[in-house]
Amino acid sequence: MSHEYYRRGRNWYTAIGALFLIMAGIVIVRQLLIWGPEFMSDFLLSSEITNEKISAGMIGFGVFMIALGFRRHEQPR
Repeated sequence: MSHEYYRRGRNWYTAIGALFLIMAGIVIVRQLLIWGPEFMSDFLLSSEITNEKISAGMIGFGVFMIALGFRRHEQPR
């Protein structure tokens, strides 16, 4: 591999973002199987802090971390 080659998207930010997306996906699927879609939407839209709202925040944070992982890096000269 040459020193000019940069493995775009294979770094710490992308790995953490993927981890957050996978964990949030597992929680949402589990809640859908246990409670069903109508209860889950009620939990998501209620005024209390619920597991579904935390999962939505985890998805947002995961997407943000993956976006940071795919940004362009300037190589020092």
